Amino acid sequence: MRRRISLTMFAMVVGALLFAGLATLGLTDLNSVHQTQTELVSEAKKLAQGVQEEVATGRRHESISVLRNSLSVLKAPLRLQGEAVFAVSSAGWSNLLSPGQPLPSGLTVGQLDMADLINSLPVSGHRGRLAYAAYLFSTQVTVAGVDNLVVVLTRVSPNGVGAEGVWFAIAAAATLAVALIAADRLGQRLARPLQQTESVTRRIAAGDLEARVPVPDGVGHELVSLATSVNQMAAGLARAQGTQRQFLMSVSHDLRTPLTSIRGFAEALYDGATTDVHYAAGVIGAEAGRLERLVTDLLELAKLEAGAFSLHCRALDLSEVVHDAAQAFTPAASALGLAVQIRTASPEEVCCDADPDRLGQVMGNLVENALKFATSVVAVSTGQSDAGPWVAVEDDGPGIPEQDLGRVFERLFQSRAVEGRKLGSGLGLAIVDELVVAMGGRVAVQSPTGPHGGTRVVTTLRPAPSAPPGLYKPSPGAAAPGPVPA
Repeated sequence: MRRRISLTMFAMVVGALLFAGLATLGLTDLNSVHQTQTELVSEAKKLAQGVQEEVATGRRHESISVLRNSLSVLKAPLRLQGEAVFAVSSAGWSNLLSPGQPLPSGLTVGQLDMADLINSLPVSGHRGRLAYAAYLFSTQVTVAGVDNLVVVLTRVSPNGVGAEGVWFAIAAAATLAVALIAADRLGQRLARPLQQTESVTRRIAAGDLEARVPVPDGVGHELVSLATSVNQMAAGLARAQGTQRQFLMSVSHDLRTPLTSIRGFAEALYDGATTDVHYAAGVIGAEAGRLERLVTDLLELAKLEAGAFSLHCRALDLSEVVHDAAQAFTPAASALGLAVQIRTASPEEVCCDADPDRLGQVMGNLVENALKFATSVVAVSTGQSDAGPWVAVEDDGPGIPEQDLGRVFERLFQSRAVEGRKLGSGLGLAIVDELVVAMGGRVAVQSPTGPHGGTRVVTTLRPAPSAPPGLYKPSPGAAAPGPVPA
């Protein structure tokens, strides 16, 4: 990894230098060509001015010879690649220096803008590195039978990179050396935290949830964030493993207790150690019922987590569903010396959108949980708020300690500060939370609710768009599944 990072950074520096060098070379060459064009235009104007001065002094017939001699003398100092003097007349172009010869260096008349020349404007351009310039001037009097002459000069522009190129190459080599060293150091600095993170994640994958990535100092925010995220993941996995272990221990305990009773009374019946067969059979049946309820709730939670359950939400009368579900627990409450009070609003006020069967299951679990801790009464009420229709289940028990309020929906959680009756499987509130969220609602716990304690669980549901004529109501006599009497 370190080698790849170093080579990648070094390659980027090489690419940047190569691009910069080529771009500099191209721009330098282009500037050299343009500078050569400017110089040729200036030199063509000076030659034309010299010819005009010769004509003005009366040396008319010698002006062409003077121009020819001047070009011959100046060709070497001016580094001219080619030169020509053309006479322009109605008959066309005629090379006065070399009759019958074309323009120098393969130029064509079409490359010279005649309109600009006639207006005494210089014409210049280039073909690759070959620059050319042309300038038309009038002799003011007829010279050698013509009035207008055009001077054409060409020159190969010099290479834009001279001694500077050597220094650029030296600087580039020094830069590459420094870049190689810096890339190696930086690659090492970046690769070390990544290698440490890779090593720790392998240990975590192997089951070592205590492994942690050292949080690097003086590096980029991304590496620090990566190390922190991996550490948080490991801590979360450790907590989840601890919760799972505690959950399995609780389930094992809850399974072992009824199994112990069932096995003990079964052996007593087999050995004839008990004469009260009816009592022994009742205990075995009750404990088997507890086992069945626990297994059923475990399967229910597994379905909820896997999303392998169905919801058939519809507009329904919340008061009717709540009343029937709570009423089913009246016998169990009476057996415990408790009362169930039901206060529901009119159907028009609490029309909700929910699955009636799942809502009945939610209410059954909430009332059953309240019966564990109530001292005299469990109150069930419904109502309507800005958040939507709600149902509340309240008991007058000792309440829940503040430090345990955030854990009441955990599986098999039991506050050590509060002892409750042995009812249900201990998974009821966890199932309530999953079902209510799946139906688009939310559930909250308030405790204490009075000076002497008490707990209130409020479930807020999704309001129905309207209360249609066919509003769902439970059939008369229908009851939610009740608890197994203790």
